[in-house]
Amino acid sequence: MNTPLREQTHLWQAPALGDVEMLHARYIQQRFAPHVHEGYVFTVIESGAQRFWHRGSEHLAPVGSMVMINPDELHTGATAHEAGWRYRAFYPDHERITGVLDELELTRNGLPYFNQSVIQDPTLAATFSQLHQLSEGGASALEQQTAWRHAILALVQRHGQGADVRAPGNEPLAVARARELLESQLAAPPSLEALAAAVNLSPFHFARVFRQATGLPPHAWLKQRRLVRARELLKSGLPALEVAFTLGFADQSHLNRQFKQAYGVTPGAYRQACQFTTTS
Repeated sequence: MNTPLREQTHLWQAPALGDVEMLHARYIQQRFAPHVHEGYVFTVIESGAQRFWHRGSEHLAPVGSMVMINPDELHTGATAHEAGWRYRAFYPDHERITGVLDELELTRNGLPYFNQSVIQDPTLAATFSQLHQLSEGGASALEQQTAWRHAILALVQRHGQGADVRAPGNEPLAVARARELLESQLAAPPSLEALAAAVNLSPFHFARVFRQATGLPPHAWLKQRRLVRARELLKSGLPALEVAFTLGFADQSHLNRQFKQAYGVTPGAYRQACQFTTTS
């Protein structure tokens, strides 16, 4: 017997992104009456399809597409599939978008405007979907803020009023200082914005400079440094649970997964091997 599909919603604010509202929902019977939002609406259709009225005509958003609604634009929403539709939505206000563009020193004439109601751009849809999942899963502010800036830049440049961004410069002192800060705060790292402020760069420019210098975005570099430090602590005999706590992993299983993915063995096995080598 097939279990009937149920409508599900999860609405939250993302503190790391200035409290941008986000929604992860599956609707079966829901029909949105004509309404507007003060800010933007960006949604990624994960399954099914959505039908909606916008700018005087009907539109169909199939799985994998993105729906783009500019501020104060009247629109509706309903299912276009027997199983309804599931989607991930962002509701950023003006400042969350223009703030990123100001950091990038883009030349703009007012707010970005998106001409297409439905965008077929699989790469961009995947970028926003992954960002949404980072927020829903409670990823670090560092990772979320970096992903947010890359997503907004790609969206505006490919489908809105984009402009060229100045190339990242060679900022060795800024990168070195940021690495020192991250190294000293592995368990509770600063946000992207805090790191950028500490080295007197805009968050987006800092993220690009850091990646150019190290080959990794800040959150990925931090992950590698945590794993290197984990090896050192395990080699010294510290139990895996204490290592996980000391370095800011969510729990021991989180350390186990990342350690095994990187080194092919569990932290316990590595610690045991090191102790055997030492006592042999």
